[in-house]
Amino acid sequence: MHSVELQQNYGGLFQPELVEEINKVAIFKEVKAGEELINVGDYIRSMPLILTGAIKILREDENGDELLLYFLEKGDTCAMTLACCIGSKKSEIKAVAETNATLLMIPVQKMEEWSSKFKSWRNFVFDSYHHRLMEVLQSIDNIAFSKLDDRLIKYLQHKKKLFKSNLIEITHQEIARDLNSSRVVISRLLKKLENQHAIELHRNSIKLLAV
Repeated sequence: MHSVELQQNYGGLFQPELVEEINKVAIFKEVKAGEELINVGDYIRSMPLILTGAIKILREDENGDELLLYFLEKGDTCAMTLACCIGSKKSEIKAVAETNATLLMIPVQKMEEWSSKFKSWRNFVFDSYHHRLMEVLQSIDNIAFSKLDDRLIKYLQHKKKLFKSNLIEITHQEIARDLNSSRVVISRLLKKLENQHAIELHRNSIKLLAV
């Protein structure tokens, strides 16, 4: 089954010989929403190719506070994971399943071998670095230049796109954690959006109306 998903998601990126090698060596993995894949300080022995679902990548400070950097979806991999694998360094990020997800885990030794063997793999790695860097820079811009209410709206819009639904099952505390804010502040901003008829607040869920 996962060979079909591999072809659907990556067949346009990778040459057939590379797809065949991935099928031979990759380990298929299923994760549940909320499951932690990587923690800060872990040594990473393999990198993920996302088949279905979404993974969120977080940065954690010394106090344990988290900041959402970006989401990985099908057809993606994590540039920070790539860097840690190649450099044999400890992870500086945290990866948590945003939804139920299926992954193909590529052994680190194959990553370097394929970089010299397959042009399509090299291009994929370089493109991944570029896209993830752009998303991190966007996160920095949001923090530095955008007000929290603007960041909240962009966050909700991203969730809508991610889940393909106007109804998002999430708590105020979870939003506060991702945006590195407090639950009280987030609740106040959400109430303001509800008063503007942009959203409807429900128990552990938010319905987007004009967001």
